[in-house]
Amino acid sequence: MNNWNTHQDDYDDYLEQFNPMLNDRQARRKRKSKARHNPKKDQSEIVQEIADTSMTLEGGFEITYNPSLHEAGWLLESLNGFYERALIVDILAQVKGGKEASVYRCQAHPSVDDAIYLAAKVYRPRMFRQLRNDAMYREGRTVIGQDGKEVTERNKREMRAMRVKSSFGQQMAHTSWLMHEYNTLEKLYQAGAAVPKPYANGMNALLMSYVGDGQTAASTLIEIDLEPDEADDLFQEALRNIELMLSMGIIHGDLSAYNILYWDGKITLIDFPQVTPVSSNPNAHDILERDVKRVCDYFSKQGVKCNAEKITRRLWSKYGFERDTTNYDE
Repeated sequence: MNNWNTHQDDYDDYLEQFNPMLNDRQARRKRKSKARHNPKKDQSEIVQEIADTSMTLEGGFEITYNPSLHEAGWLLESLNGFYERALIVDILAQVKGGKEASVYRCQAHPSVDDAIYLAAKVYRPRMFRQLRNDAMYREGRTVIGQDGKEVTERNKREMRAMRVKSSFGQQMAHTSWLMHEYNTLEKLYQAGAAVPKPYANGMNALLMSYVGDGQTAASTLIEIDLEPDEADDLFQEALRNIELMLSMGIIHGDLSAYNILYWDGKITLIDFPQVTPVSSNPNAHDILERDVKRVCDYFSKQGVKCNAEKITRRLWSKYGFERDTTNYDE
């Protein structure tokens, strides 16, 4: 019981320190207040202290980017490990903000000899992430710990925490989402997929190759009107990646023109936390069909002739999966 209380206290401290919504009264009410011997500080004093100390962490990690007061603490804490491991030397700019995660352009450490910039994807604290319908994607997936290893029934305390959805259990679920994305990137990159090269993972962040230059990050495909002579080639490249994933037994799970990057005539697929195992998820066919349909929706507007149902049926059949297709039109 003492160990359990320690984990819960540690996690409560984490939320209090890195909660980007310091003005959220409802969130504060949910956290158990603790006795303090120091004079009570008002909200403005607490926020100002974060602002005064957030730009430099112990060890000399000074950054160029000027974070908002709400992101400063959790941003520096999330990326400091990459600095200490001599992977990055600076955070230069935020290139993408979102409800679930934000992405930052970082200056690579000189020892990273194949990159000038790296992209750091920093997940928001668990209680503020809003992954929709996550049960659909969790079905058939293992739980992965921070060490990259599967959490099994032998890990009784961890599994119980997950089942009762305690604070510790919910943090484990958060970590599992992150590690599924990192492991997927590693496997896909090694297999030749058009994905960022993964460099490292931390408690709350992933570090990967950056797509863009020192001033501009790559646009998402939805922001681009393609030339007729490149639209078909890029559609075929998107299908190649979908098929490559399927051949490896996985589906992206949230693929669309919103999470395909375009830079210098090439595409890069991103955002894999919802990756779905084909063999153990009964929703796999529907998830695949939705991915294919969303990709076809974009490319059909670019002048590419494509039929999402036929493509899905061909891919599903090619890799030996059984599915009743009697309702499909030829």
